[in-house]
Amino acid sequence: MGWARTYLKKAGLLSAPKRGVIQITDRGLQVLKDNPKRVDNKVLRRFPEFLEFQSAKGDAEAESEPAASARLDPQENIEAGYQRIRKELSAELLTRIKGCSPAFFERLVVELLLKMGYGGSRRDFGQAIGKPGDGGIDAVIKEDKLGLDAVYLQAKRWDNSQVGSKEIQAFVGALHGKKARKGVFITTSGFSKPAYDYVRDIQDKVILIDGVLLADLLIEHGVGVSTVATYEVKKIDSDYFAED
Repeated sequence: MGWARTYLKKAGLLSAPKRGVIQITDRGLQVLKDNPKRVDNKVLRRFPEFLEFQSAKGDAEAESEPAASARLDPQENIEAGYQRIRKELSAELLTRIKGCSPAFFERLVVELLLKMGYGGSRRDFGQAIGKPGDGGIDAVIKEDKLGLDAVYLQAKRWDNSQVGSKEIQAFVGALHGKKARKGVFITTSGFSKPAYDYVRDIQDKVILIDGVLLADLLIEHGVGVSTVATYEVKKIDSDYFAED
């Protein structure tokens, strides 16, 4: 039961909104509508989050073998374990975000940008988000606390499909409508190569943040995650023992 729950959560079919509660997601309901004979790994491999989980699990098993561990010193083992934990946390974080509403995703992105040091306040953002006729603009960020310049934001909570150049062109058009030259486009999925090529070739400054980078930034700035434990690795202070 425990393994089944874990695998279904990693694939995004179940979520755990709070301790001791398991809830089926929209994706899980869709799988049931497809009426499969059984829900096994073959079904779960349709979802990139489960593939990432299997890859991380395979890496963890390989690195846990005695022969592999013997080649690492204790500090390297700590670093390897930390990277495995972070990779799994990143995948789970994206799964949780994709199961939330678009409004929640916009608030999450706002919180992240505030934590990253952009100026303004939640009230400034709140007035900009969800505004009718915004032309694809979800929020306006003050680039500095004085508001000398503004950065416009679009946030798309997409699942598997990539954001293409067409969506980026529409976003740039919305920027021009605001007489703006700077924008940030954030998505939970990824961007196509033509999208990256388009951004590279235009004069406007548009930053693309895909799901992988988004998860890294959320972890780095402590948004949607909490610290479980902290370990300090210390070494001898040679200067302390130096005698004149």
